[in-house]
Amino acid sequence: MTGFASPAARAAFIAALPKAELHLHIEGSLEPEMMFALAQRNGVRLAFDSVEAIRAAYEFSNLQDFLDIYYQGMAVLLTEQDFYDLTAAYLRRAAADNVRHVEIFFDPQGHTARGVAFADVVGGIARALDEAKGRGISSRLIMCFLRHLSEAEAEATLDEALPHLHLIHGVGLDSSELGHPPEKFARVFARARGLGLKILAHAGEEGPPDYVWQALDVLGVDRIDHGNRALEDDALVQRIAGDGLTLTVCPLSNLKLCVVKDLAAHPLRAMLNAGLKATVNSDDPAYFGGYVNANFIAVADALDLSRDEIIALARNSFTGSFLAPEDQAPHLAAIAAHG
Repeated sequence: MTGFASPAARAAFIAALPKAELHLHIEGSLEPEMMFALAQRNGVRLAFDSVEAIRAAYEFSNLQDFLDIYYQGMAVLLTEQDFYDLTAAYLRRAAADNVRHVEIFFDPQGHTARGVAFADVVGGIARALDEAKGRGISSRLIMCFLRHLSEAEAEATLDEALPHLHLIHGVGLDSSELGHPPEKFARVFARARGLGLKILAHAGEEGPPDYVWQALDVLGVDRIDHGNRALEDDALVQRIAGDGLTLTVCPLSNLKLCVVKDLAAHPLRAMLNAGLKATVNSDDPAYFGGYVNANFIAVADALDLSRDEIIALARNSFTGSFLAPEDQAPHLAAIAAHG
């Protein structure tokens, strides 16, 4: 036990640390209980007859298995109030985990394709984020393009977002990775960068190291989501480390989607040892078994992470965020005081 008397002592240390979460799909925080309740509220027929049946379906062998049920779950989200309720519920859980800053993804194409107004999606999410500021949780909102759809559809989504850009800080790329390389979206990301938006992309989760190179060289990302397979390419590791780019790593997601067979084999420590700025995040916590603290505790126990390594991960979550340095400073001071 590296510097801790017991697993309980390590868990308590993690729980008390201030943290930021940089990789959270708000639709992926839709717990079965809320899915069932919203289905009843909105008159949506689900393929499941109980909360237990929904939870039992959360067994996946790969990313696509998860996405199939993830998009089904979205069907219950229809009104501005639904998106507010979903986001407010996540923020309550984040606060309980001592998360003080969140940078959350949303997938507008998964909603507008069902006839939900873009304004209702972003409005409900933004209202909950705004209220959370009064409770000490700052935020950034990141709009993702679904990579299994076309670049033309991404362009249309960016067009829809234009009246709401004061609420949106960046654009990302998510959904089915294999067969949909970052270069497929080169033009729309160049346009987004021209609008002053931060650039992110899921890369190297199931896709090869080449997808990470494309995220860097074609899209010009400010941050890499996942990035596990970057470790297969020494030159790529050196490039990411040299550029000081942050990786938003999601341990329980990686386990649930069979990206790793066992958390004891997770590359998180190897990332830190290679000089990469790794962070710990929950990805789609309702589907993958836990929010930020659960991810920290599971991977820290599996890898026997030291106090210094855990502190480094917490520090990275703020220095890797899109907060201004002066806004990061109080959080970093709080981590230093805790350590």
